[in-house]
Amino acid sequence: MALVGIKEVAEMIGVSRTRADQLSRRPSFPEPKIRHARVRMWEDSDIEAWLDRYRPDWRGESPPQSTNDRDI
Repeated sequence: MALVGIKEVAEMIGVSRTRADQLSRRPSFPEPKIRHARVRMWEDSDIEAWLDRYRPDWRGESPPQSTNDRDI
């Protein structure tokens, strides 16, 4: 477990710090483990779990494709 701030969150998600801040305020985003004045920190594993759910291709893997009779 590593704690990450908004700068690292932005890097993990691949967006600007401003956009990461916007995303971090959505109800679906993990709650920070540390919230103090102007500092919020998350567990990196919580961010990865959020990415797995909401951006499944973030690891560079293609989502599973369904097969149908024409593909066989």
